[in-house]
Amino acid sequence: MEENKRFVCHSCKFSSAYHYYGTKPNFAKNIILMEDSYLCKDPFSTEGGFITLGSHCSMCQLSVCCSMECSLFYTKRFCIDCVKSKIGKFPQEIQQEISRKT
Repeated sequence: MEENKRFVCHSCKFSSAYHYYGTKPNFAKNIILMEDSYLCKDPFSTEGGFITLGSHCSMCQLSVCCSMECSLFYTKRFCIDCVKSKIGKFPQEIQQEISRKT
């Protein structure tokens, strides 16, 4: 793995090396992701498994991990800060989920 390929979450500062960024990882040929994502190969899988580290917020473009404290996926990836700033634009269920977290 190249040393300069490093994912860092803007929100929690989680950091990890990654193998691939995009929607069609060459090591998991039958998979097409719904968003460009940072992936690392699962070291415990012999079947081409992978771990999704994160992506970019579709509003502010900052990189965020998949932790529920940092982002959510609702048709696109959103960082929690952008969700909170535009909370009225999201469905009631998501508004309630976010209000329980804060």
